[in-house]
Amino acid sequence: MKKTFTIICFILFSISTYCQTSITCVNLPSTTGTNNFYTGNRTPLKPLNFIKLPVGSIKAGGWARKFLELQRDGLTGHLGEISAWLQKKDNAWLSKTGKGSWGWEEVPYWLKGYASLGYLLDDKKIQAESKIWLDAVFASQQPNGFFGPVQITDKKTQDLWANMIMLWTLQDYYDYTGDNRVIKLMTNYFKWEMALPDNMMLQSYWENSRGGDNLYSVLWLYNHTGEKWLLDLAHKIHKNTADWCQKDNLPNWHNVNVAQCFREPATYYMLSGDSSHLKATYNDFNLIRNIYGQVPGGMYGSDENCRPGYTDPHQGTETCGFVEQMASDEMLLSFTGDPMWADHCENVAFNSYPATFMPDFKALRYITCPNQVVSDSKDHSPGIQNNGPFLMMNPFSSRCCQHNHSQGWPYYVQNLWMATNDNGIAAVLYNSCEIKAKVATGTLVTIKETTNYPFEETIRYEIKTPKSVSFPLYLRIPAWCKNAKIKVNGKPIDAELISGTYARLIRTWKTGDKMELTFPMNIAVKTWEKNKNSVSVNYGPLTFSLLINEKYEKMDSKKSAIGDSKWQDGVDQNKWPSFEIYPASAWNYGLLLNQENIERSFTIERKPWPKDNFPFTISSSPLVIKAKGKIITDWTLDKYGLCGLLPQSPVMTNEPTQEIKLLPMGACRLRISSFPVVSK
Repeated sequence: MKKTFTIICFILFSISTYCQTSITCVNLPSTTGTNNFYTGNRTPLKPLNFIKLPVGSIKAGGWARKFLELQRDGLTGHLGEISAWLQKKDNAWLSKTGKGSWGWEEVPYWLKGYASLGYLLDDKKIQAESKIWLDAVFASQQPNGFFGPVQITDKKTQDLWANMIMLWTLQDYYDYTGDNRVIKLMTNYFKWEMALPDNMMLQSYWENSRGGDNLYSVLWLYNHTGEKWLLDLAHKIHKNTADWCQKDNLPNWHNVNVAQCFREPATYYMLSGDSSHLKATYNDFNLIRNIYGQVPGGMYGSDENCRPGYTDPHQGTETCGFVEQMASDEMLLSFTGDPMWADHCENVAFNSYPATFMPDFKALRYITCPNQVVSDSKDHSPGIQNNGPFLMMNPFSSRCCQHNHSQGWPYYVQNLWMATNDNGIAAVLYNSCEIKAKVATGTLVTIKETTNYPFEETIRYEIKTPKSVSFPLYLRIPAWCKNAKIKVNGKPIDAELISGTYARLIRTWKTGDKMELTFPMNIAVKTWEKNKNSVSVNYGPLTFSLLINEKYEKMDSKKSAIGDSKWQDGVDQNKWPSFEIYPASAWNYGLLLNQENIERSFTIERKPWPKDNFPFTISSSPLVIKAKGKIITDWTLDKYGLCGLLPQSPVMTNEPTQEIKLLPMGACRLRISSFPVVSK
């Protein structure tokens, strides 16, 4: 009897221990140890805080998958039928000699996202089309190691910029296929670069600004092969790249260069170990936002280039700038582990980026602004820097953005989860998806993540594993969230989850385990003191904009395209129309706020989730905020046809109080996101 009792007690103790969940909040993931299954940084490089999973490890669900499908069926998937730069006849990227009429950045810009889209959707047609271009890249490598188009700069040197983009495309292809031709091509190409004298390397504007992309690929190859000479090449590239380590200045203020190149010092920090390089990246990020970024949506007012005095939220950012900023955030999250980069990526991805496209993803615009009350084909310069129809939705236009937009959502999905050095995994960005990853001693676990985040507070997980396995699972707690909660198998975990950290859970996980993560969302108002004391309204990670009824006018895409646009002969512009968007309701409202209790100024209204799984239009948004406002009669279009400069808040007005509606910023192609505040 005593023996039986002892056995029962042992079994109960074992079950209790087996089911126990250990949870701690950590500022950063562990960097001790080495992940046994995924390629991190080799010594002497600084260890990565998070390790990118191979392409294809994550399959999108929910609205993220809908975005990928819209890209496939829209401009990304069909750009090869439209863009002159993507036509196969006389294309330098398909030439074994590197010569042809079409041979700069457009093919790799497009292919980088297009091929990734094919991997993420398991789309064999896209994969086959991508392979035509990639096989041509392999065939183009010369005996000296150079590959791709011959592009001679005005300094009589070979332009390396377009090759940098293609290297990233090849890295994704290698992750997905393991094709060793990638390693061979990159090794021989970097030997060619190593032999270049400094006065012939990275000499022209674009390649000099963007040398950090070349640096990243060199470190990628080093992590796969361990060849020490690659570290010498990394030093050489940094030395010849524009100086992004200046204290109070940037090498140039071009909006895409800043979004893309500010990550270069942090990339080099992986090799140098010099904290000043890491600090330089943070300094660049803050410097431009302190001067030009006093606006919601995570970006800055630059149009093409930032200009002194042009800081109003009617200045905008190129679509290229949004996707490059998201990519920078994702990379810096891997380098540093700092959850701020994930918060910022979501800010851009949820609020600024979605409205750069028509809802069907068949047209885009070059510049999108936080306060944008017209999207037409007129020339608004010098109100915006660019001369021409840079605000309208046009599938034939924008050249760089027309091709480069393709990376935005595929790269976002690729980085929803990452691996950790302690053989665990981390949910760093949140969206519906399914992940397959090796943990612990090699067990392949599957985690299904289901949520309508950021439009809801709850994220649900279900575990599948061939055997019970203990491993650390990290969950990012956003900086904006207070009182986050976790349940495991329906039972609340009693732990304080600190904003801006990671919850590290260790448990012996088994098939059927379920977890629920809740991020309570509250309304918050941010004041932009440096931009006329204007305010923006946030609910969790979403920023809200005024509901402006949108009137769409169909245009001739060829007649309304930007001057340097080129398209293929015979393309049917009726199949790919352009649109101007005009306001069909008043936009010049100031917000009336209850200063004693800000939250009482607003009422949240929830609507059913859209049947098409696409929440980023004014008709489909599942969240609406009701507020009070007043018309500001002298806030009108300015002389350039743009939303007028913000008036200084508070604004005195005798106009009657009206109920107004606010929608998520990303759902509004016309929007007021920075509001003046009116007095009672």
